[in-house]
Amino acid sequence: MPSLQDTLLVFTDLDGTLLDIHTYDWQPAMPWLDRLQDYQIPVILCSSKTAAEVIAIQQDLGLEGLPFIAENGAVIQLDVRWEAHPAAPRLIKGITHSNIRHFIEQLRQQEGYKFTTFDDVDERVVSEWTGLSRARAALARRHEASVTLIWRDSDEQMARFEDDLAHRGLKFVQGARFWHILDAREGKDRAVSWLIEQYRALEGITPTTLGLGDGPNDAPLLDSVEFAVVVKGINRQGVQLKDDNPARVYHTRLPGPAGWHEGLDHFLS
Repeated sequence: MPSLQDTLLVFTDLDGTLLDIHTYDWQPAMPWLDRLQDYQIPVILCSSKTAAEVIAIQQDLGLEGLPFIAENGAVIQLDVRWEAHPAAPRLIKGITHSNIRHFIEQLRQQEGYKFTTFDDVDERVVSEWTGLSRARAALARRHEASVTLIWRDSDEQMARFEDDLAHRGLKFVQGARFWHILDAREGKDRAVSWLIEQYRALEGITPTTLGLGDGPNDAPLLDSVEFAVVVKGINRQGVQLKDDNPARVYHTRLPGPAGWHEGLDHFLS
């Protein structure tokens, strides 16, 4: 079991995990956020959100300057102290947003797929979809290495669409509410592994790792850490892990930030 006395890294999803899926409230998690900060344990946000969104959320949570993973692993922000790193301040991995957007627009015109991306609408509509303020919705449209969309077609068409994406080196990832397209070579697992290596190389530590998530796109994150918390979520498919050993994985009874708190109680109290 991990301990607060360990050299610990905590990787966490946002929507539906650290943040309430409907209200974006994080208050039930605050006691543990404060405690982890007291022990100087980094809380590394790992989300499908854009880097611009995650930076704003870091400020809300008092986590400024820490590394984070955005766009399902296609974007990695380095620790502010690693300014000499050749990838600082932010590493963009794989195929860019503009190239993905151009390709799927061609697919939509040629094959008639029905979907609506965040690029197709303005921040007012994104605000209505998400419940975010207009200002935060504008940040949600600032993709650098992925595309976020609502799928409006059949399951059969989705299977064809996924095949078309795969032939171009892309993958289709399901989040808590939206679908995401990114470079097939990237993912939360690879981003987590890359950051762990940076901590080993730059900080001289071999960290114990704990991850928390609630959606199908969090499975790679939870499979790549030593201890995992599956927060109760709204997705009917749940989270399918390669290793669901109860010694390593805890499934919460509560959703959102209350479940986040419950998961840390289980492993760290």
